[in-house]
Amino acid sequence: MTKDDLLTGERRARMAAERLLAQKEAELNEANRMLSRHARSLSEDLVETREEVVEVREDLERKTVEVDIAKRRLWSSIETVEDGFAVFDAESRLVIANPAYYAPFDGLECIRPGAHYEEIVEAALSEGIVDIGERTVPEWRDWMLERWATDAPEPRQIRLWNGAYLRLVDRRAPGGDTVSMAMDVTQAIRRQDALRAARARAEAASRAKSAFLANMSHEIRTPMNGVVGMADLMAEHDLDEEMASYVDTIRSSGRALLTIINDVLDYSKIEAAKLELHLEPFDLEQTILDVIALVMPSIREKGLKIMLDVDMFLPTRYEGDPVRVRQILTNLIGNAVKFTAKGHILVRVIGMPDGGDARQRVHVTVEDTGIGIPRNMQDHVFGEFNQVEDERNRSFEGTGLGLAITRQLVSLMHGEVWVESEEGIGSCFGFALSLPVVAEASLPDAPDWLDRALLVMPDDLNRSILAKRLIALGMEVAEAENVEAGQGLSPEMDVIFVDQKLIRADMAEMCANAPAPIITVADPLAGDHACNEERILHKPHSRPALMAQLAALPEPKLPGFRSIRSVVEENLFAGDTAEDEADLPEGNLFGLSEPEAHLPLTPDVPSAPRKMRVLVAEDNKTNRFVFSKLVKACDIDLIFAANGFEAVDEFENGQPDLIFMDISMPGLDGKEATRKIREIETERGLTRTRIVALTAHAMTGDGDDIMGHGLDAHLTKPFPKDAILAEIAANCPADALPALPDKDQAQAAS
Repeated sequence: MTKDDLLTGERRARMAAERLLAQKEAELNEANRMLSRHARSLSEDLVETREEVVEVREDLERKTVEVDIAKRRLWSSIETVEDGFAVFDAESRLVIANPAYYAPFDGLECIRPGAHYEEIVEAALSEGIVDIGERTVPEWRDWMLERWATDAPEPRQIRLWNGAYLRLVDRRAPGGDTVSMAMDVTQAIRRQDALRAARARAEAASRAKSAFLANMSHEIRTPMNGVVGMADLMAEHDLDEEMASYVDTIRSSGRALLTIINDVLDYSKIEAAKLELHLEPFDLEQTILDVIALVMPSIREKGLKIMLDVDMFLPTRYEGDPVRVRQILTNLIGNAVKFTAKGHILVRVIGMPDGGDARQRVHVTVEDTGIGIPRNMQDHVFGEFNQVEDERNRSFEGTGLGLAITRQLVSLMHGEVWVESEEGIGSCFGFALSLPVVAEASLPDAPDWLDRALLVMPDDLNRSILAKRLIALGMEVAEAENVEAGQGLSPEMDVIFVDQKLIRADMAEMCANAPAPIITVADPLAGDHACNEERILHKPHSRPALMAQLAALPEPKLPGFRSIRSVVEENLFAGDTAEDEADLPEGNLFGLSEPEAHLPLTPDVPSAPRKMRVLVAEDNKTNRFVFSKLVKACDIDLIFAANGFEAVDEFENGQPDLIFMDISMPGLDGKEATRKIREIETERGLTRTRIVALTAHAMTGDGDDIMGHGLDAHLTKPFPKDAILAEIAANCPADALPALPDKDQAQAAS
């Protein structure tokens, strides 16, 4: 190889090396540039990170300051709280507590962070910090520790040695810690004690007021019984017009005073929330009839008509407070009578099952044709001491409490009361109660042969009510307003109802021989004549009374009974229009001469009947005198007892048929005497004697219930003569002479 070739090779090698070096320098430069860029990026990131770190640090410092401030504020707040605050860890050791928590321990060194809850309890016991009351030390310790050991300790109240009260409230926190509060409830306890003391004083005052009112009622009613009773007796004598007006003024004023006393006493008891309901079975229909009997004298005096319409197949016996239901009815019916000058009063009862056959929703309405109430005053009448005052009714006496008491009584029974009225037309007051149905004896069935009935009665609601009830029994009913209208009706009748006003005095015997049974519908305002004294249906009539009359009808046994109805009808109605007896057909009212056609219905009378025995337990001499005068017309053996002991002795000596029992008597009162009499009846297997309470107490006090002591009825003094005579008439035994004269008997029955 030549030198030129060597040089050329070296030159080539050098050029290749230079190119390689240049390439490497280029790569190195590129790498430097990339490194420089990366360094710049890292530097920038670092700067940003530093800035973020600074911000985070500043934020952390700020948050830390805020947390410190919040801690200080929270703890300052906890420290200033008067209630104790503490935190225990999962091991039941004290972590932290405020001064109020430490305060009861009065600087005890053992009560500090780290102290166990049990140590705190032991310190409280050993230092006498707590008042353990009737518990022993071990009992109190276990009482506290058992509570603490539960997952959710119930709040507990403890008493300290100085009389202060703490309410301990502990809550388990997440992680096992327990937050404990010891709240000072001393003032609240003292307020509660003060309230209890005040309530006790108020209750004592209320009882004292009730006792005072009851005693005042008794003290007022006792002399009022003599005043009103003697006035009633004076009114029965022949007095001149001036003296009669004096007596009537005494009677009306006395009764008005008694009404006021009753209203004030009842309202006082309701206001004090002391009126309690005493539930027992009662007959709603009979209760209504009893109330009607009480207002019947006023109805007679004013010439009004009163009617009772009860759904034929509505249950009549319910469980409720019969005394208060009677009071509601007395207020509503009494108001209807008071504010009605002419026309009628209709008491209507309907009902429907309330959640089953065991309960009934009973609606009772009292409709009248009285003065009515303006629409803008209809809510006003249920207010306390309210009356619709205007020139028309300012003369009506009363406290204005009757309807207010009615509303509250109905509300107490979870019912409702309402009024609908049109001024000048009349009013309708009603109430609704949901009452449990009590099983009752079924009504007697009407005879199978009884298909058709004729009602010879004026066109009034009484006839409509009777017709509706007969139709409900499946009978065909023909109606006639008068005798003339009845003459053209079909003779195919099984029973005839005749209004008492259409029957003449001389027709009684002839009516009794009629082949078609006649039931006299007696009007309280009419005379005493009836076709058959045993077949009288009084207005307003009850469903049991109607069914009893129908069930007692004799089945017709005369040959050709249906065929002679035309003769029967003609003669019956001819008798009504006859001028005198000469106008009547020969024989009897129905043209029949055979005496055997009449089937006697009067039962055999015992050969030696006795008198009815009536025992009256009454300690007041004046009241005994008044009672004896009220029943002087009665043919009875009247026995008086001056106290409960004498009443029990008289009962043992000879069981009376009826007892009137005064409640307030010295030695042994009426309630206790009644209880002893009931015990004697049970021991000896005697028939229960009806005992009627006679009391001057309208309110007997807290929880007293006269009817709950074995008495059967309740009459408030002054002695209501009509009610007393009704009791005597209704309870006269069959083997005794009639207790009342015919006139008084009819009056009592109506």
